[in-house]
Order: sequence, then structure tokens, then C-alpha cells
Amino acid sequence: MTTRTASSLWQFRQPSVIPGFGLALGVTLSWLILIILIPLSGLAWRSSALGWSTFWTLATDQRTINALRISFGTAFLAALINVVFGVILAWVLVRYRFPGKRVIDAMVDLPFALPTAVAGIALTTLYAPNGWIGSLLSPLGIKIAFTPIGIVFALVFVGLPFVVRTVQPIMEEIDKEVEEAAATLGANRFQTISRVLLPGLAPAVLTGFALAFARGVGEYGSVIFIAGNLPYVSEIAPLLIVIRLEEFNYPAATAIAAVMLVISFAMLLIINTIQAWSRRRYGYGA
Repeated sequence: MTTRTASSLWQFRQPSVIPGFGLALGVTLSWLILIILIPLSGLAWRSSALGWSTFWTLATDQRTINALRISFGTAFLAALINVVFGVILAWVLVRYRFPGKRVIDAMVDLPFALPTAVAGIALTTLYAPNGWIGSLLSPLGIKIAFTPIGIVFALVFVGLPFVVRTVQPIMEEIDKEVEEAAATLGANRFQTISRVLLPGLAPAVLTGFALAFARGVGEYGSVIFIAGNLPYVSEIAPLLIVIRLEEFNYPAATAIAAVMLVISFAMLLIINTIQAWSRRRYGYGA
């Protein structure tokens, strides 16, 4: 092996006409360490200082388990709903022309700009038992506000843009000739969607799911109003952390936060692994 070949193996950056790679990399790493790694390291250090027995007792408290189950369960369900309707909405915006298309396209980004507290109050006004929609559902025995169902509604509202804006650019890159070729080979519409289009969109769909799920797990402002915050019924983990902090019960708050961090990291790791496998197998989104 020549010296030139050996040195090329250790080269981790590509030549570029834009100077300042070292400075840019240093600023990037410093910013990530300051904003992400140091806070997470502090949380891990405080958790380890509790001791395993104390940490396990706090983490397995029944109220904590119920709050975690509600947070992750509702976030997962809302992300699944957003994947289905987000892909459909992105398909409509990409493939069809109709009056008011730009208005609908702009409305997709509304949850990004709208304060979460405003969204929570608006949803509660609609779905409360005396609200516009809740008053119609209440005689039927259907209750949305102050239940986990209301939490799902709030998380669907805040998470939909993540799926649409992730899938939409990839969908725009898919040439219509691919569909025409599939139809020429005898594929029906269902086969074209399930075997030609969706596999290529899988990495983008998984990315949108991961973003919507992550936003749902940590969502607070839009949920506390419509959830009702009933312990063991509709209390989310972020709210329980705030309650423990207000009680000056810092060990319990630290334990809940650490458990949320571990579960979130594990689920995102699994999703990213599946996404990477899908990206290597299919062409789109690579």
C-alpha cells in the first residue's frame, strides 16, 4: 500500500472550494456540546447520584408509570394517524391542482407558528362537553376533552406538519412516468401505490413519524388544557415532572426525565435503523 493510498484512508473530509472547514467543524461541535451534550450529561449524572435502588423506586412508582404510558402511547398513536393522513395530504398537494390549494398548503404550517397554549385552548373550546363539537358528541356518550383521546387530538394537530413537510419534497421528485410504466406492465392502482410509490417514500415517512413522535412525547402547552391532568387517567409525564419540581421533589423529577430520555432514545434509534435500511434498499430519499 502506497503512502498516498494510506493517507487517503485517513482523510475524513472532501476537498472543497469553500475554506474554513476546521473553524466550521469546531463551532458546530462546540455548539452541540453546549446545547445538547452538557444538559444530557447533567441529567445522567444527577440520575446516577440517586443510586440504583432509589432510582428504581422513583421510576417504578405507579403514578409515574401511568404518566409515561399515557405520554408515549398517545404520542405513538398520534404519529401513526399523522403518517396516514399526512401522506394523503402531501399526495393531494403534490399531484392535484384545485382552487384554494395555496391556502391549504399554508395552513399545514399553522401549528408551527401558533403558540401551543393557544392551540390547547382552541381544542378544549371545541371538544369540551359544552363546546361546539363536544356538545354534539356528549349525548352519544362520547367524551374527548379531559381524556387520553383529547391528548391524541392535540398531538395530531401539532405533529401533522412534520409528516407532510418531510414526505412532500420526496413525493415531488417521483416522476409520473414511474406510475405510467407500472400501469403499462399491468399493475393496478393499489399495486402501483403499495409496490412502487410507498417503498420509495418509506425513509421519508419514517422520518416524519419519528419527528411527530418526538414532538408528541415532549409536548406540553397544547396538552395540559385538553387533557384535564387527572392522575392515573390523563396526566402526561412532562406535567408530572413540573409537579415534582413544584413540590421540590428533585429526585423524582430527575428519575422521570431520565426514563423518558432512555425510552425516547431507544425508540428513535430503532426508527433510524429501519430508516437507514430502507434508504439503502430503495432509491428515493437516499
